[in-house]
Amino acid sequence: MALRWMIYGAYGYTGELIARLAVDKGEKPVLAGRSAGKLAPLAEELGLEHVAVGLDDAEALAAALENVDAVVHAAGPFSHTSRPMVKACLATRTHYLDITGEIAVFNGVFKAHDKAVDAGVVLLPGVGFDVIPTDGMAAMLHRALPDAVELDLAFAGLGAVSQGTMRTSVEGMAHGGWIREDGEFKGVSSGWKSREVSFHDHTRTVVTIPWGDLATAYRTTGIPNIRTWAAFPKSAIRAMRWSNPFKKLLGTAPLQRMMKSWIARQPPGPDLEMREKGRAEVWGRAVNAAGKAVEGTLTTPEGYRFTAQGAVASVLRIAEVSPGAHTPATAFGVDYVASFEGVTVHGIEEVA
Repeated sequence: MALRWMIYGAYGYTGELIARLAVDKGEKPVLAGRSAGKLAPLAEELGLEHVAVGLDDAEALAAALENVDAVVHAAGPFSHTSRPMVKACLATRTHYLDITGEIAVFNGVFKAHDKAVDAGVVLLPGVGFDVIPTDGMAAMLHRALPDAVELDLAFAGLGAVSQGTMRTSVEGMAHGGWIREDGEFKGVSSGWKSREVSFHDHTRTVVTIPWGDLATAYRTTGIPNIRTWAAFPKSAIRAMRWSNPFKKLLGTAPLQRMMKSWIARQPPGPDLEMREKGRAEVWGRAVNAAGKAVEGTLTTPEGYRFTAQGAVASVLRIAEVSPGAHTPATAFGVDYVASFEGVTVHGIEEVA
C-alpha cells in the first residue's frame, strides 16, 4: 500500500522545496499549514490536496492526521511548533519527521521514546542537513573507533540561509553556546573556542556553535564529550564573542521583534543557482582514552537542497524503522548519508 504522507509548513521556504522534490519523484503528499491562502496556490500548481489547520487546534490537527501515515514537519522555529505536532502524531499513530537543528527540540522528542514505542510510532527529527550528514559522520567515526570518548564535528559551506533559519538563530542569541561534557550539557559563551580544520577541499577556521549533534550524536554513539563547530569568517567570530555581555538584552522582546522584522525583509533563502552550485563540507574527529584518533570528511550538495532530499528519502523509508525516537543513523544505518546523490564520503582514517 502506498504511503500517504503530509508536509506541514509546506508554503515555507524549505517546505516548498520538499513539496516540489516529492512531486518530481512521483509522490503526492498532502500539503498543510496554518494559512489556506498560502497553501491553495501551491497545491493547485502541484496538483496536490491541501488542508489548512493550526497547531493550536488539537482537535482539527488530529482530524487532519487521522488518515495520514507520516508527516514531515517543516514549520519552524521548532521550539514553538514541534511539541503539539508530536503530541498529535502520538495520538493518531502517525510517524513524525522534522528538519530541526534545535537541541531542545531533539531532547524533547527523544523524551517521548517510550510513548512512541507504545503507540507503534516512529519519531525522527533532523532529517535534513540538520543532521543527516553530521550524524552519519559521527556514526562512521564511532564504528571505526568504538571506544571513543571525545567527538568533534564541523561543517562549512552553507552560504545563504533561509528566513526560518535566521529566526531560529535570533531566538538562540540569548542562550550562548553549548558543549557536551562527561555526558551532560554544559553552557559556554558564544564563539567559545576556534580552531583550524582540514576539510576535504581546504583548511578553514571554525568556531564552536550549539548544533543539534550535541543531542543526536550522543544518542547515536554514546560518546560522552562532544563539541560542534562551523566555519565562519574571523569577523563573524569576533562578533559572536562581542555579543556575550549582551545576551540578556538580545533576548528581550523589543530586540527580538526588531531583528525578526529585519529578517522578514530579507530574501526567503538561497536561489536556484545557489542551491544547484553550492556544496557543503563535513569534518569529524574521534579520540579514545589512549589518545588514538580517527578523522573523516564528506561533501554534500548545498544545505537546503540536501534537506529536501533527506526529508523525502526518509519519509519514504519510514515504514522500515522500528517504533521509538531515532536519529537518522539509528533509523537507517551508519552509511545512510552515503546513499544520497551528490554525497561523497572521503574516508575515515587513523591520524596522529
